[in-house]
Amino acid sequence: MGRERPAVPRTAVLAVGASAIAVLLLAVGAVVGAAWQSRDNDRAPTMSAVDVGFAQDMSVHHDQAILLAGTVAGLPGVGPEITGLATRIITAQTAENATLRGWLTWFGKPLTATDPMSWMSVTDDDPGSGHGHHGTVTRTTVPSAAADQGPAMTGMASTADISRLADLTGRAAEVWFLQLMIRHHQGGLQMAKAAHNNDEVSPTVKRTAYEMMTDQGQEISQMTMLLEARGARPLPG
Repeated sequence: MGRERPAVPRTAVLAVGASAIAVLLLAVGAVVGAAWQSRDNDRAPTMSAVDVGFAQDMSVHHDQAILLAGTVAGLPGVGPEITGLATRIITAQTAENATLRGWLTWFGKPLTATDPMSWMSVTDDDPGSGHGHHGTVTRTTVPSAAADQGPAMTGMASTADISRLADLTGRAAEVWFLQLMIRHHQGGLQMAKAAHNNDEVSPTVKRTAYEMMTDQGQEISQMTMLLEARGARPLPG
C-alpha cells in the first residue's frame, strides 16, 4: 500500500476555496459595475465620493470578518453551529467584496482609501441618527479595539484580539468569536446605515447598503442567541 497522504487542514481548504470564489466573483463584480448605468439610468454612470469611500472601507471591513470566520472554522473543538455560521459569513462577505471591488475597478478607483472613514463626517445635530445634513452623515461610535491598526474603523478587532482567538479551542473559541463578530457586525451595520441615509449615494449603493443592514442585523440576532446559549454576553458597548 502507498503512503497515506497527510490531511489538509480545514483552514487551508477554506482559504483556497475562498480565494477561488474571490477570483470568480471579482470578475462578476466587474460585470455588476458595468451594469451600474442600466440600474441607475436616471443619472450618469459615476460613483460619488461617498459611494467610493463606502465601497473601499466596507470591503476592508469585510476582509477582517472573513479572517475571523476562517480562523474559528479551523480551531479544534468548535462545533458545527459555529463552523456553519463562519462558512456562511465567508461566502456572503466574499461575494459582497467582489461586488464592492468590482465597482471600484470598473470606475478606475483605488481599492483602498488613503483616509479611511473620511466619507463619514461628524455632525452635531441629532447624534447617532445616521442622518447628516447636505449629504453628510454622522460618524458612529461603536468602539474599535484596533488601536494598533491605524485609523479606527467601527467594530474592528485588534491584532491582539485575533491572536487570542487563534490560540483558543472549543467553547472558549466559540464565545470569543461570537463576541468579536457581534461587535464587528455592529460596526458594519452602522457603516451601512450611514451610507444608506446619505444624500450623495447612488441608488445602487443605497440598495446594497440596505441588503447589508438586513443580513447583518439578522446575523447579530442569531449570534446573540448563540452566545447566550453558551452563558456569555456581547462585549460592552
